[in-house]
Formats: sequence, structure tokens, C-alpha cells
Amino acid sequence: MPRTAVIAGVGPGLGTSIAERFAEEGCSVALLARSEAYLDDLATRLRAETPGDALAVSTDLAEPSDIEAAFAEIRDALGNVDVLVNHASAASWDGLLEQSTDDFRRAMAVGPEAAFRCSQEAVSDMLDGDGGTVIFTGATTSVRGRTGSVGFSAAKFASRGLAQSMAQELGSEGVHVAHVVLDGVIRPPGGVPEDETQSYLDPDAIAERYWSLVEQSTDTMDFEVHLTNGDGTVEFL
Repeated sequence: MPRTAVIAGVGPGLGTSIAERFAEEGCSVALLARSEAYLDDLATRLRAETPGDALAVSTDLAEPSDIEAAFAEIRDALGNVDVLVNHASAASWDGLLEQSTDDFRRAMAVGPEAAFRCSQEAVSDMLDGDGGTVIFTGATTSVRGRTGSVGFSAAKFASRGLAQSMAQELGSEGVHVAHVVLDGVIRPPGGVPEDETQSYLDPDAIAERYWSLVEQSTDTMDFEVHLTNGDGTVEFL
């Protein structure tokens, strides 16, 4: 039976690669973001080019009511949720004294708070069914703060803590919770590097690792996967 997968935070980069990979496996993919036109075009393409189904759900992930309405629409159209990817983030690149309260709050709202609310919605379905998978997209700043990135670092640390707590709570219930540290710069959309001297992470290869987590047996589960290009010279996320 095909899985229903929710990608919370879809843009023209890694979010799209994840949606494509899951749809290639026959998943019914729900695409959540504010960019309604982009989501509609992507959903149309996925339905035409893959075995899976796709549903565009315009959602402001900083708004709890939007999240609740989005999951109600997903259940009506695709059924209960089997897989959730918490992929959204929002942050201005500011240090402590430059960081505005509004920007800091938005980083937390779109990051860990949205992940918390999406996880509550999805996991309730998983526990009523045969389990499932929740994947968090992390960054180097999930495990090591960086200068000039107060909001982003705080949000990523909080999301990792949420993921760890969920993994401890839900693993015995058949829900696999995983956190992926993306330690490097992801290749920009279109495959044309902005800087030819820069080493990039491949979004399609990352999406393949996400899918391997979905298929992993719950007898022995990875919690954290650390992906890097390994040259040690990139500016970390």
C-alpha cells in the first residue's frame, strides 16, 4: 500500500529533491509551503512523471491554524500520514546585537515550533496505524553554533532536541525519528554552481539517504545521520 508522505517546507532545492524521490517510490506526497504557484507546478509535474500522487497545500508553517487545516486536507485527499519530513527553516543572518526579536521569533516558529505541531499531527496518525517515519533536516548549526547566526543556530539546536526526545519516546511504538545533519553547502537548483571552487552537497544524494531512513527496519534505527562533502573548507550551514 503506498505511503502518504508530508514534506513540510518545499522550495526549489532539497525539498523538491525529497518530494521527487518519494514520489518515484509511489508515495502520495503532500507539499507544504507558502509558495502556492511553485507547489502547484511541482505537484502537476510529479503526478505526470512519477508513479506517485502529489498534493499542493499552501501553508504558512508559522501559523498553527494553517498546519491544522493542511493536515485535515491531506487526510481527506490522501489518507493518514505515514512519513513526515520537517524541512522548514527561516532565519536572518544576524549576530546577537543585530538580531531583531521578530526575526528570532520567526526562526523559532518556522523551525522547531512548526516541527512540533506537524509532528503532533503526523504521529497521531502513525500511532493509530502501523508506525511511520519522522525526519528532521538539520545543519552544522544543529550541533555547533556559528557567529552571526543567533536565530538559525537556536532554532536548529531546538529542533534537534525535539527530535531526540521524540526518538526516545516513539521508537518502541514503531515510529522511527531521525535527524540529518547537513554539514556543507547544498548545490543550488539547476545544477549550476555559483562558485566553481566551492564543494557542494548533492540534493538528490541527500534525498536518497532520506528514503533509506524511511525503509529502515524499526528493529535497529539510525537516529542521526551526518552528511558532508568532507573537504573541510566549506562555510557550514
